[in-house]
Amino acid sequence: MTLKSKLEEYTEDEFLSLITELYENREGRSGAELERFRDNIVFNFRRITEHPDGADVLTRPPAGSDKSPQGVVNRIKEWRAANGKPGFKPA
Repeated sequence: MTLKSKLEEYTEDEFLSLITELYENREGRSGAELERFRDNIVFNFRRITEHPDGADVLTRPPAGSDKSPQGVVNRIKEWRAANGKPGFKPA
């Protein structure tokens, strides 16, 4: 998947797919290739989501919250809406 420069350039499904790939490595990357792939996604995630918790949204969800990729997407949606930021583009 090509990384996009703004969150609002992703549909919710595209963003969920990206986060799911980060968690599950469905394409079977390994070694340095996997590390570069994950680093690129995490760097882009931090930049485009603008969430103050940065990558911790991915790795350290609040106690009792949904730890799945969908939970990450929901936390980003909620935070952006609460802070007047654009959401995902329509599907």
